[in-house]
Amino acid sequence: LHGGELVVTYPYDMTRDWAPREHTPTPDESFFRWLATAYASTNQVMSNPDRRPCHNKNFLRYNNIINGADWHNVPGSMNDFSYLHTNCFEVTVELSCDKFPHVSELPIEWENNRESLLVYMEQVHRGIKGVIRDKDTGAGIANAIIKVEDIDHHIRSVADGDYWRLLNPGEYRVTVTAEGYLPNSRSCHVMYDFYPTICDFYLTMMPKEKLKDILRKRGKLPEDVQLRLHQRRLRKLRVTTKAINQRRAAAAKRAKRV
Repeated sequence: LHGGELVVTYPYDMTRDWAPREHTPTPDESFFRWLATAYASTNQVMSNPDRRPCHNKNFLRYNNIINGADWHNVPGSMNDFSYLHTNCFEVTVELSCDKFPHVSELPIEWENNRESLLVYMEQVHRGIKGVIRDKDTGAGIANAIIKVEDIDHHIRSVADGDYWRLLNPGEYRVTVTAEGYLPNSRSCHVMYDFYPTICDFYLTMMPKEKLKDILRKRGKLPEDVQLRLHQRRLRKLRVTTKAINQRRAAAAKRAKRV
């Protein structure tokens, strides 16, 4: 929350070529515009069509929202950092023409922004959420990557496998990947209602990783698996022994020539 203007800005805040200002959208441009609009359209002052501009720029022409970099270039903003390096989506709200309002004016500012703040927080329920689990054990998988088709921005699951992905209403193809597991994809439909779509994923451990996990837990392998492992070791031993013998024979021939 900032002061000094009446507008909601959304990432990116920094232009790609260091231009003073240039529209620089994220892959989640449509959702950020929705998020910014949710606040601006319910703010008592911003939504007033008869209000005067704070300074020389009239943001009413943009419905009181703007891409941060299209307003002015801000390298290293918290909005950009959060989007690029965390699961968090942030906007900046310039909520008053007065940068430093007097304490007596704070109750008025609260009334102007109360509904906007509540509506903004409600947007956390827009999108999909669920749990990423191991198909065999049911345990949550941490740090799994959640990818939405055609949106080049991925999020990760938390320690117990939970994830939350903000999305506008629509049909999405979602793929989840995790180290040591086979990828899993499914369609998730986001409704216009104010509750998230539940999209759980169950991942199957890769055969090699599954074997390592069994050995790590000192479990007893099935007889057929033990037999295959024994045969694999014998094949590897034969190949290695043959290679060693060939090198020794070649070395002996060179020694005879000398």
